[in-house]
Amino acid sequence: MAEVPPTGGPGNEPWGRLDRLLDEDPAELYENAPMGYLSATTDGRIVKVNRTFCSWLGRPADEVLGTRFQELLSTGGRVYYETHLTPLLRMQGAVREIALDLVRADGTLLSCLANAVLLRDDEGTPALVRATVFEATARRRYERELLTAQRLAEESELRSLTLQRVVSDLAAATSVEDVGSVIVERSRAAMDARGAALVLVERARHETPDVPGLRPLWSEGLSPDVLLELRAAAGGRLAVELERGVRSIVLDDPLRTAQPALAAAMVSSALTELVIVPVTADGRRLGVLVLALGEGPGDLISLQEPEEPRSLAAADVDLLWTIGRQAGQALERARLHEQTARQAERASFLLEAARLLAETADVPETVERVAELVVGRLADLCVIDLDTDEALTRPAVRHRDPARLHLAEELRTRHLPRRSSGHPSVQAMRRGSTEWIASVDDEFLRRIAVDDRHLEVMRALELAAVVAVPLTVEGRQLGVMTLAADRSREPLTAADVEVAEQLALQLALVVAKAQRFDLAVRTSHVLQDNLLPPAPPAVEGLATAVRYLAATRGVDVGGDFYDVVPLPGEEIGLAVGDVVGHDITAAATMGQLRSVYRALLADGPGPCAVVDRLQTGWPLLGLQRMATALFASLDPSSGALRIASAGHPPPVLLHEGRAAFLPVRPAPMLGAPPSAATEWTGVLPVGATLILFTDGLVESHSADIDEGFDRLLAATSSAGTSDPDALCDHLLAELTGAHRADDIALLVLTRR
Repeated sequence: MAEVPPTGGPGNEPWGRLDRLLDEDPAELYENAPMGYLSATTDGRIVKVNRTFCSWLGRPADEVLGTRFQELLSTGGRVYYETHLTPLLRMQGAVREIALDLVRADGTLLSCLANAVLLRDDEGTPALVRATVFEATARRRYERELLTAQRLAEESELRSLTLQRVVSDLAAATSVEDVGSVIVERSRAAMDARGAALVLVERARHETPDVPGLRPLWSEGLSPDVLLELRAAAGGRLAVELERGVRSIVLDDPLRTAQPALAAAMVSSALTELVIVPVTADGRRLGVLVLALGEGPGDLISLQEPEEPRSLAAADVDLLWTIGRQAGQALERARLHEQTARQAERASFLLEAARLLAETADVPETVERVAELVVGRLADLCVIDLDTDEALTRPAVRHRDPARLHLAEELRTRHLPRRSSGHPSVQAMRRGSTEWIASVDDEFLRRIAVDDRHLEVMRALELAAVVAVPLTVEGRQLGVMTLAADRSREPLTAADVEVAEQLALQLALVVAKAQRFDLAVRTSHVLQDNLLPPAPPAVEGLATAVRYLAATRGVDVGGDFYDVVPLPGEEIGLAVGDVVGHDITAAATMGQLRSVYRALLADGPGPCAVVDRLQTGWPLLGLQRMATALFASLDPSSGALRIASAGHPPPVLLHEGRAAFLPVRPAPMLGAPPSAATEWTGVLPVGATLILFTDGLVESHSADIDEGFDRLLAATSSAGTSDPDALCDHLLAELTGAHRADDIALLVLTRR
């Protein structure tokens, strides 16, 4: 090192004192410096120390001197001194800014940074360690604050990222279950929780009307026992508890005393704390998010002191509160989406029901298919009762589970006539309004059961809700439709009940229409049976058969008729006719015409005279329709036959296997301007067959009537029989089908 030369001579006293100071230990220069200075032997024994270092320690210099430096350090510092500092000094000869904690006389720690240099003698042997020590409390505080700020920034970034992921995942959620999954998984990960559950608050149950129901929507890692005990602990104050905001339930002595069951459930699940987060939307309480904190099964070392109370950071509370609100809004969106989907499903269901009702042909088939549709898409059990003239019947009983269908059938066959007056279906019919039992309990079942077996069956069906809708049309009760849901299905909603009412209205209209149609059919059958003559009388020497078939379209009555009338003497009168139209008016006209015909036969006129009298008197009869008719008289003993026609097709004669039309010349049809009728006369040979018919036997929309006449002759010739009954059946089988556009009257007689 370069030194400035002295200005005086060697004998100058001031310069001598300066040389002595420069030759002394440098520690004297730092005695009152703002850092500590010390010299120590290689084993750490302090041989020189400045006043600053001693003041830091709170000890006098004579107490510090002779003490090993490592003995002034904290436990961790001693370990570091022996394992790191000493080896580094020997290898490198110097160390810089080594962080150490000195132990003061009062036991407190002083954070320091030490620089040390190892001095060697001329032989290179370590001889002395000189160290400079700087007080680092302020620096440590700054570093801690810096680390804390960095940690807070990282945690804030993590919370923001968590919230972003929650919002993003919730935006993609389309169902309530999707929302539950997102909220539980994300919040559990954010809080490093043992478990989590999203629990929805529902309508109070029948048995506990004052306590709202709780339904776990989604749960991971949380025992159901904890949720049950948490609900029991809240009791009737559940609504109040939900309004208290985010809060913690810590497993401590007060909890063990106040809520031992909840504390026991937490202990069995190794939980130390439950965090309750309200789930709200627009101020409405939808449920709670429950986070379970505790030591996991793989946590070998816990950094938290036993019984140390844990409190949520304000940022965590804000995060959870925000997640709760986001969950509530997402639940509302998902419910709206599901409601929209359910409304579409209900509309589709009602459309399918309308199509089904339009396709069915009769009441039994209708109610069976409706019951099948209901258990497939709306309820688990469907029972339809109809009020008939005889009694209340149950034509349809269906259950979604085939294994339980026999139980439903037992309700049909055994307990239908004996239902109690309190039964929902009875009440619905009596009051004319829907009966909705939203929650079925055992007391309700016992109240409506008629005997022990009835109660057993209803219990086995596990009924949870019942809806009975009357089938009402214009104030008239036609029956009742009863739906039930079991405990495996979600509760029936008001929308489900509305769908059931709309379906019942459609069914009632169809049943009423079918009943009116059945009444019309029965009426038409009675009318037709009374308008047609009785079975042909037995006539010696003749075999006779008649057939009448109504058209398959429209009402089952028409204007076709036949008649066989014994006349004075040995003759018989024969007639077939066809009044224009196929309705009640045609049938009434036919009845009047047949009555007038029989009245005209009183004085024994011939067929030609009958036609002339009817044509002349038609305006006087006031008949509303025109008609064709063929009249004949036959002497069975001689075979003498006379025929006259009023616009009617001629009869067919079958003799010796050959068929031909008789050449009867028709007069104008009845109701048309009259003209004189021509009478055909001939003989019906023994063994020959005479066939009288109406045009419904030969008419077809797809062919000319002449083709129909040809087919009639061919079918008659190929019959191979002259027996009237067999021939009637053969002709109908050959010339008609399942669908007929017009009525058919057929009169066949064979002379023996």
